[in-house]
Amino acid sequence: MTTAPQPPSESASQSAPKASDINRIDHIVAVLSGKGGVGKSIVSSLLAVSLRRKGHRVGILDADITGPSIPKMFLSQAIPLGSDPLGIPPAVSRTGIKLMSINLLLRSERDAVIWRGPLIGRAIQQFWTDVVWGELDYLIVDLPPGTSDASLTVMQFLPLSGALLVTAPQGLAGMVVHKAAQMAEMLHVPLLGLVENMGYFVCPDNGKAYEVFGPSHAEELAQTLGIPFLGRLPIKPELTLLSDTGRIEEYPAEEFAPIVAHIEASAQAPRLPPFSIDLGGL
Repeated sequence: MTTAPQPPSESASQSAPKASDINRIDHIVAVLSGKGGVGKSIVSSLLAVSLRRKGHRVGILDADITGPSIPKMFLSQAIPLGSDPLGIPPAVSRTGIKLMSINLLLRSERDAVIWRGPLIGRAIQQFWTDVVWGELDYLIVDLPPGTSDASLTVMQFLPLSGALLVTAPQGLAGMVVHKAAQMAEMLHVPLLGLVENMGYFVCPDNGKAYEVFGPSHAEELAQTLGIPFLGRLPIKPELTLLSDTGRIEEYPAEEFAPIVAHIEASAQAPRLPPFSIDLGGL
């Protein structure tokens, strides 16, 4: 069993500089889905890659503590994080994207993290307060599926600018997205829009698009939720290969152009987290 990250020593000097003293992050965008298997981490990663290509300073906080995947997509091999007197230094990708994930702190990427909710929440909080993010234009927070402890911690503890919803053509995915949207609404997190992943596959032999997982209902879903529909993303076998080998930054991601433009126009300055939200006794 993996042990929890250790909190800063209470005996440390109150005046000692720390990561939170120097971190300056303009926009914090959470990516959530409600359901696993819709490619949410891929969307988080490509959003970061696309923002970086436009010259923005970008970081990714992998809040999926028990199922982290961000390092695998950006790093072809494990790298030591080094040390920093201010806090935990993030890993840095080939194009300069800062990364923090529990997998970067384990002896092996295959080690299981078997923690209850309080430890998961504590780790996420430390990824926010103790990591030396420095100055960023955008911090992308990759949330785990569902509406439980990790997502609740992020929405209550981090001053989010907004959240991007990810769905897939399956009806079940759409149903669960409603739950994620409702959670964001209860916690006063602005919803920036809805993206459908794995919407279709373009056959290389004839150029025709096939809806492998059935017809799309994403635009209707976005209308029901009252949020912008930002488009459908295709199934791309080459993207899977690049993601599996730590080379996702090589993917062109042209289809992300309108999504990035919308995020740039819509993401507001970080808000204060609503610590007093009433969750009905939960």
